[in-house]
Amino acid sequence: MDSMAYNKKQKIVVIVGPTSSGKSALAVELARTFNGEVVSADSRQVFQGLDIGAGKIKKREMRGVPHHLLDVASPKRIFTAHDFLRRAQKVVEDIARRGKLPIVAGGTGFYIDALVGRTILPDVSPNHSLRARLETKSAEQLFALLKKKDPRRAKRIDSHNKRHLIRALEIINTLGKVPTIRNRLPYDVHWIGITLPREELYKNIHVRLLSRMREGMVAEARRLRACGLSSKRMEALGLEYRALARHLEGKVGRAEMIRELEYDIRHYAKRQMTYWRRNKTITWFLPKDTERIEKVVEEWITKRRSA
Repeated sequence: MDSMAYNKKQKIVVIVGPTSSGKSALAVELARTFNGEVVSADSRQVFQGLDIGAGKIKKREMRGVPHHLLDVASPKRIFTAHDFLRRAQKVVEDIARRGKLPIVAGGTGFYIDALVGRTILPDVSPNHSLRARLETKSAEQLFALLKKKDPRRAKRIDSHNKRHLIRALEIINTLGKVPTIRNRLPYDVHWIGITLPREELYKNIHVRLLSRMREGMVAEARRLRACGLSSKRMEALGLEYRALARHLEGKVGRAEMIRELEYDIRHYAKRQMTYWRRNKTITWFLPKDTERIEKVVEEWITKRRSA
């Protein structure tokens, strides 16, 4: 696609990388530098009350930068990728209309790829009888079934996320496969990846997890339960909330929960990196490379304006 066509598209910056790598802090820094606003792309941070466990950015950490798509849904209800796409498109349009730069940052790769057009979300209605049958299977069984039916989709999905696995199988049941990348992308995207050496990332995960435990992650889970969030629904929310649900049910003690959760978060970070490494348009940086990142973004903006 030529530069003139790119110039007509809305520019957005997308920041990706594993959990605990510093995406949120970088998004705030770039927003302050380039007159931007942040669009969160996280499948759990959209929910009200999922603050500590989901690692939601705090008000003081926002440093006055507007953040969107946080606390927009009840955790008792299903929030789909379609829901995210519909809301995110409106938010990006609104930010751009006000002359600001949309900066998308978050850990849910499927949401981001749907927004920028790298993945198509098919218009397939829920099949409740199929979902009920698939719900009886474990994540491992669902993933094995998906690999058999659509190996390509299996390579790009979180194999531990039952909700995503069931939705993929539901689409395959209707269409035969999950549609993927569009030929014409809706935005002019500048991709920034944040990563760390493995041991440093694991240290960040450990420190962050213990910090959230001190902040009251278990108490938050108790409040959610008291407000009517079922254990089944909490487990479906994944990672921290799955572990917290098991802990509150007495299935694991506090120390065991922390050990298991840290192990699961490490593997989640690995799966995130595997997902994003397939996108060859991402330029990768260390979190400390803020000045270099800002220079690259400024050059990209200037080049697009002059194209």
